[in-house]
Amino acid sequence: MKWSRNTPELTDQDDLLVHNWRAGQLKRLGVPEPLAEAAADRLDWHQVAALVDRGCPPVLALRIVG
Repeated sequence: MKWSRNTPELTDQDDLLVHNWRAGQLKRLGVPEPLAEAAADRLDWHQVAALVDRGCPPVLALRIVG
């Protein structure tokens, strides 16, 4: 099969890889796994990280950004 960004199987796989990476970043910040999984595709984890770096509790940072 010729590789194409528009091939549904590859796009789904790519989307899953990105989701898992984003969820992993949130988990490393201290966000509980179920919340990290739910939020991974709907917010910018960099914003959460910035708040956590300033001392904001991870779950509160998630609520602020989300």
